[in-house]
Amino acid sequence: MMDLTLTIPFVQEARDAARRRNHSVLAELEERTGAPATDLLRMLAALFGYGVTDTMEMRGLVPASDLLPLQLALKRECMLFRNGEVLLGVIADPFDGDLLKWLAARAKRGFETRLALKADINAYLATLEDSTQAMESVADARVDESSAHGIEQISLKAISEDASPIVRIVNSTLYDALRAGASDIHIETGRSGLTVRYRVDGVLTTATTLPGQDTAEQVISRLKVMAELDIAERRIPQDGRFKISAKERAIDIRVSIMPSIHGEDAVLRLLDKHAIVPDGNPLRLDILGFDTASLAAVRRLAAQPYGMLLVTGPTGSGKTTTLYAAISEINHGHDKIVTIEDPVEYELPGVLQIPVNEKKGLTFAKGLRSILRHDPDKILVGEIRDAETAEIAIQSALTGHLVLTTVHANNVFDVFNRFTHMGIDPYALTSALNGVWAQRLLRTICTRCAVDHAPDIEELALVGLHHDPQRNDRFRKGRGCGECRGTGYRGRRAIAEILTLDDRLRELIAARESILSIKQAAAKAGTRFLREAALDLARAGETTLEEVARVTLQA
Repeated sequence: MMDLTLTIPFVQEARDAARRRNHSVLAELEERTGAPATDLLRMLAALFGYGVTDTMEMRGLVPASDLLPLQLALKRECMLFRNGEVLLGVIADPFDGDLLKWLAARAKRGFETRLALKADINAYLATLEDSTQAMESVADARVDESSAHGIEQISLKAISEDASPIVRIVNSTLYDALRAGASDIHIETGRSGLTVRYRVDGVLTTATTLPGQDTAEQVISRLKVMAELDIAERRIPQDGRFKISAKERAIDIRVSIMPSIHGEDAVLRLLDKHAIVPDGNPLRLDILGFDTASLAAVRRLAAQPYGMLLVTGPTGSGKTTTLYAAISEINHGHDKIVTIEDPVEYELPGVLQIPVNEKKGLTFAKGLRSILRHDPDKILVGEIRDAETAEIAIQSALTGHLVLTTVHANNVFDVFNRFTHMGIDPYALTSALNGVWAQRLLRTICTRCAVDHAPDIEELALVGLHHDPQRNDRFRKGRGCGECRGTGYRGRRAIAEILTLDDRLRELIAARESILSIKQAAAKAGTRFLREAALDLARAGETTLEEVARVTLQA
């Protein structure tokens, strides 16, 4: 790749070559320089004396819709903004003289030219189009509740023009959330209307706002209809679920409705197994992003003939997915595998999966007792929530069964305090336990807008580091672009902290020694802590120090 500067003779030569090849000048320059699109954009901006912008900055500007209507902007892939008294024109190709003349005619006066990636412009315009359509559809909206009862699936391939406005709002929100890779949709009713937020890669971001309390009430009512909940009840929480059909596959959606001071809020959990395992491939541990050592450790623990493997971590850290992947790998057809879960999130072929139903009296403890009479070899318990479930799970592990289960704790060492508070005998626990696995999910830097970054003293101190010129660390961060929706992050990687119990650790835990003593013994035995695993990713340029601090501060 050439030096990251462009000269006029070099550009002129590329223009001539592009004309001969009937090729765009941008494509010709990208081919000749070998530079990433973001670097080439900055080189062109420096050459022409233009500014550079991205999706995040565009969202903070005011569109000049009176000069350039949205439909024309979509067609020509450009934008006009007002920034105070200054008019800004955003384009992707500085060599497109016809577009610049056309934009000048629309502006009716001079403007300051900014360059942006075409993907960033299109991403911004798509968001603006969704918001505009939703705003236009609010007036006089009514939900046809009678036709919606009993619905199980809806198609999101297209937002039907003859559907009611509220139906279009809900459908387009679901579609956009799936496209963004969201795990949850938060629909919040405020004093002035509705706010929609998506949880993408574990972090909430605002997607859109819709004015009017009536709109908020009707959207919540529509969701209640889809989830077969009581529309008239607004004073107590309600839970339900429904399915949608999107991208030629069924997606399960769990709905939680909660009363608030301004009405009701809703949270929708999107359960799409294809988001983890594309193209219908089997779920395996090696696709979850663990490093080689952690992968080998969890496979070794899951392959034990009996005993207990505990997976711990906060909500949304991927515990259940890890257990599903482990079950999928050890399911060779020679063992009876039974699970009890709340709820059953993904179907596992060849595995008996039992959903908890507390309304009917089927709890984890009762279900686990029944499972033991079903001649199982391996048992997955979705979560240990109480002493009774813990005691049965431990007894099962001591009597020749392999038990895989989860418990909520910050790290592998807090697990022992959780069981102590439940009144579990530490000797029985350590006798049954093969190992404890704690995990987190860290957002990874968007590869399209990643740049090198030299952290300052404060950033290093945030994660307990100091500047060390002897280390060859490569810290990076994302600037924000269309592909990552301006966040600088795209996707997540799993990190793990594994405590494999040996005789020394069992003695310390059974004797109720301090957590500090257990940690020191674990470190001597080779345990790598969550913070260390996260810092390794940051040093390799895969995540940021801010993300390390956010995810592992309490670990």
